[in-house]
Amino acid sequence: MKAKYQRVLLKISGEALAGESGRGHDFSFIAQVCQAVKSCTDLGVQVGLVVGGGNIWRGVKDGGGRMERSRADQMGMLATVINSLAVQEALEQQGQWTRVLTSFPMGPVAEPYSYARADQYLKEGAVVIFAGGTGNPYFSTDTAAVLRAAEIGADMILLAKNIDGVYSADPKRDPSAVKYDRISYDQVLAGHLQVMDLPATSLALENHIPVMIFALADPENIRRVVLGEQIGTIVEEEPS
Repeated sequence: MKAKYQRVLLKISGEALAGESGRGHDFSFIAQVCQAVKSCTDLGVQVGLVVGGGNIWRGVKDGGGRMERSRADQMGMLATVINSLAVQEALEQQGQWTRVLTSFPMGPVAEPYSYARADQYLKEGAVVIFAGGTGNPYFSTDTAAVLRAAEIGADMILLAKNIDGVYSADPKRDPSAVKYDRISYDQVLAGHLQVMDLPATSLALENHIPVMIFALADPENIRRVVLGEQIGTIVEEEPS
């Protein structure tokens, strides 16, 4: 089998790593996700990975108005490093060479991010995990994912979520909601559709990077997307 994409950026929420509990780490599920990622590298696909931190700390949401926003966001960045190390361990247990690059210095924990370092590791077959978000408060890990995708020249951003695509409305509240196979960034912005936050959506649009939104409930979907199967929603400049 031949993969459709040569280099991808996979974004996984921190909550997904927690399984049904919503907090902590479900290592059985993490292993399934990592197995799917390794199946992609076995096909020759270069995989960059961004993991959220919501299973540990949700930034200003968990701060509950009792913390300054910048500090709450910095705690969230540290949570993404913890998750990145957990995913690195799971990948390496399956024999997949992995490197964690952080947006701020972490000494012996991980290497500092640079484009040249990330590009070289990807070409050599490593899964590169980008930890620490953008390194700045007020930006989500969705924005970090698009930023890294732009920097490494990813063919596609794979946004693995708890929903199987983009809908015209919330399908849980509106039974008549329609799922889109393909949709433009302009439609997403005009309809205020919940795909990514505004900075991330704008950055993807400006850099002409398509995004595939699909459900992570079955981790094998990661491999299916890489092979070119239409299982979610593609967000692009103009639907073809």
